[in-house]
Amino acid sequence: MSVSFECATESVLPPERLFDLARDISAHTDSMSGFRETAVSGVRSGLIGLNEEVTWRAWHFGLPLRMTSRITTMSPPERFSDEQTRGPFRFFTHEHEFRPHGDGTLMIDRVSFAAPLGFLGRLVERLVLASYMRRLIEQRNSYLQGIVR
Repeated sequence: MSVSFECATESVLPPERLFDLARDISAHTDSMSGFRETAVSGVRSGLIGLNEEVTWRAWHFGLPLRMTSRITTMSPPERFSDEQTRGPFRFFTHEHEFRPHGDGTLMIDRVSFAAPLGFLGRLVERLVLASYMRRLIEQRNSYLQGIVR
């Protein structure tokens, strides 16, 4: 089993700007500062590009976790996807889409993942991780939406 969800966020920023902010390592670490998230390997600053990887270190549920993600598809400024190559999930994919919307952008995040532990993992996916991951994406999007630089 796995969990999938979608978040839609409206922004006043143009698609090109939001596309770049969503790939910006510093914007990501700033948006996740409450979890002490840092880039520790791979692309550690600037914009991450197609076929590039970043390894994140963060604290979630009181535990230090590492996750390496690779950008697997990119079509500027409409969309890109990243996938876990190493980390705590059986799999983790995140599709980012940017659609012109009024004077700004509709940013759509589609996330799919599976926890690593059989039945217990499926229970944790549904009862804890699904809402936790959605809140993380919403927090990041709220942060990006507020950037006007």
